[in-house]
Amino acid sequence: MCAASNSDTIVKSSEITSKKEEEHGDLKSWMHRNGLPPCKVMLRERPSHDSKHRPIHYVAASEDLQAGDVAFSVPNSLVVTLDRVLGNETIAELLTTNKLSELACLALYLMYEKKQGKKSFWYPYIRELDRQRGRGQLAVESPLLWSEAELDYLTGSPTKAEVLERAEGIKREYNELDTVWFMAGSLFEQYPYEIPTEAFPFKIFKQAFVAVQSCVVHLQKVSLARRFALVPLGPPLLSYRSNCKAMLTAVDGAVQLVVDRPYKAGEPIVVWCGPQPNSKLLINYGFVDEDNSYDRMVVEASLNTEDPQYQDKRLAAQRNGKLSVQTFQVFMGKEREAVMDMLPYLRLGYVSDPSEMQSVLSSQGPICPVSSCMERAVLDQLAGYFVAKLAGYPTTLSEDETLLADPNLNPKNRVATQLVRLEKKILKACLQATVDLINQLPDHSVSPCPAPYAPILKCIRPSVYSHHLGPMELSLVLGNCQRSKHNQIKDVLPSKKLRETFISFVS
Repeated sequence: MCAASNSDTIVKSSEITSKKEEEHGDLKSWMHRNGLPPCKVMLRERPSHDSKHRPIHYVAASEDLQAGDVAFSVPNSLVVTLDRVLGNETIAELLTTNKLSELACLALYLMYEKKQGKKSFWYPYIRELDRQRGRGQLAVESPLLWSEAELDYLTGSPTKAEVLERAEGIKREYNELDTVWFMAGSLFEQYPYEIPTEAFPFKIFKQAFVAVQSCVVHLQKVSLARRFALVPLGPPLLSYRSNCKAMLTAVDGAVQLVVDRPYKAGEPIVVWCGPQPNSKLLINYGFVDEDNSYDRMVVEASLNTEDPQYQDKRLAAQRNGKLSVQTFQVFMGKEREAVMDMLPYLRLGYVSDPSEMQSVLSSQGPICPVSSCMERAVLDQLAGYFVAKLAGYPTTLSEDETLLADPNLNPKNRVATQLVRLEKKILKACLQATVDLINQLPDHSVSPCPAPYAPILKCIRPSVYSHHLGPMELSLVLGNCQRSKHNQIKDVLPSKKLRETFISFVS
């Protein structure tokens, strides 16, 4: 998972021959020799998408299992946690509360251990991590390791910015490693002359960090120094499924897995990694779950700080459980509920009359006085936001479907396309809900209220609101957003002024 003493990269070190693996025994054999009690699982292989890389392992049932069976119980002596890495629970808590993540500490430890080669107790486990190379269930690495060209698969998705931000965070942690190393108890004592940034270039640290990220387990009801754990037989050898409730749990002296469903011998064992959206699954584990009930997108709205009544509006928002900069979670299948949750907040931003603002402050609920023109302005702004977000993707939904139907599609392109396709479905459902509300307005001839201090929806320039979309035009956009590229805008938006405005904010 990281550099060996001969400066091998993570890719080269994964090319270990089967002969060597047989010579030293597989991961499970090593675990049994070192205290793993009899269990009900085995390791099996699935091929890698790249013929240059070896197949990846996964944990499967070795016999028929019933819900409630203990699949395996890994003793603490085979679990890597910060208290054992740093030799002191107090130091472990100090380091991780001083802005250095548990992942960075664990990655640094395994990097040093790998330099010991076969002398390291953890050699068989590190060899398995090298083989996996931080790849998820589709044998795809996290986007944190993708090239710039490969990241373009995520153009239009907020996940791309999240990947770049996470990469910058890893770089910051790397720059702090030397200071931390001198504080790190057993690490400093065991490797007194191995200064981290001299021993490992950033590229190798990043690879190790991503590999650890793909397999770390978050244990509950344990001390802070033990909450992040590397558990052999755990992820990424275990598959993730959003509708599964089985989790690795800390019990007396061990970490065990109790299955939540029956398995036939040979079937892959699945676990739950918490309520993570697909963007997190892709960044952390390199895959997307098409049936993820926790999948969601975020819409960020904020009150206009230039508004003379900003402080009063901020107070009114706080009294109703909202912030001056508010994020709204939009869950797959619950888009209409999310839109309805946004409306009171956006209406507040449109209040301009001081007497109306005082009425809002004196009321006990989140209700603003709503006029026909205000409601039209709020819904137009929201519809314009969703249209612009959809137009930000370089591919359409129909093009995504065509790509995914290609069995030879590059696996990184495949998982990226799966992600953006699901995001577009959420955005399109939000737009549909907004259009439905516009169509329910009693008078479509009413123009939107002027809004000199309209609330701000993140990533959309103010010019988006310079002309409102009529219900007919919105319906056309919604029905044709799969093909509304610049050379086809005329078919979708008949108004020349609207086309010019639309093109100005999507280009």
